[in-house]
Amino acid sequence: MSTNTSGVVRDFILVGFSHLMGFQGLLFALFLTIHLLTVVGNFLIVALVSVDAKLHSPMYFFLRILSALEICYTSVTVPLVLHHLRTGRGRIPRVGCALQMFFFLFFGATECCLLAAMAYDRYAAICTPLRYPLLLNRRVCLQLAAGAWTCGALVGLGHTSFIFSLSFCGPNEIPHFFCEIQPVLQLVCGDTSLNELQIILAAALIILCPFGLILVSYGKILATIVRIPSAAGRRKAFSTCSSHLLVVSLFYGTAIFIYIRPKASYDPTTDPLLSLFYAVVTPILNPVIYSLRNADVKAALKRTLRKMSSKEM
Repeated sequence: MSTNTSGVVRDFILVGFSHLMGFQGLLFALFLTIHLLTVVGNFLIVALVSVDAKLHSPMYFFLRILSALEICYTSVTVPLVLHHLRTGRGRIPRVGCALQMFFFLFFGATECCLLAAMAYDRYAAICTPLRYPLLLNRRVCLQLAAGAWTCGALVGLGHTSFIFSLSFCGPNEIPHFFCEIQPVLQLVCGDTSLNELQIILAAALIILCPFGLILVSYGKILATIVRIPSAAGRRKAFSTCSSHLLVVSLFYGTAIFIYIRPKASYDPTTDPLLSLFYAVVTPILNPVIYSLRNADVKAALKRTLRKMSSKEM
């Protein structure tokens, strides 16, 4: 364990998947494949929304930001996991651990707020269609996006500075594959019950408030949909929300379980697997969900492919 003369921990060891020594090569190939598919899939959505004039509505403005966020989100953890799997060493400096935690919380909290903005977009489009261009004009969209990024930055900075202002005096092994809040908090010296309560309350605020707004939005959307007289109209209205609802369920389901609970309930065996789901698996599912369940995205992809093929000819 690396410490300075006062016994304070200077770096950490990410245990990660060291218990699966015989599968390091397979895990490396699996993580590399997932990361490449995540980056390519989300970049494709960013490119399609940027170049296709028919995808310049507020819904796709937010989708483009979400896809860019997913690229950043997964890039905070997976490249370091690949490095540790390749070298067999899981050491990370204290500063590096703090930076990883900051950016992971930054992008994660930003996504929480962005998903709420996307729910408001669906509410405005379905419940108040005549006022939709006014409620979600370009200025409002930019303000909502800026608010999401600002909130994410404040959450990341607040949590990270708070945790790393505490004392770590050993051990320095983090039973996780990245610097997650709960396992890092377990390494803090002394009684951390007050710190733990503050972190849980802050996490509840940033997770449950946007989630509450999403529930309210979809409550109003559902009330509007059931009043639509035709079955075809109801199906069309619901289809515009289904992709977003699925992404919200995947993201918030694991985030609420991981963050809004005491550190004593942390399980080093199962919790990293849950984190693996929302930190690595969910980002690769988003482009699949939005491309397979969204007719506009599929049509834009076909138009782009036709243009590319015509230029080659």
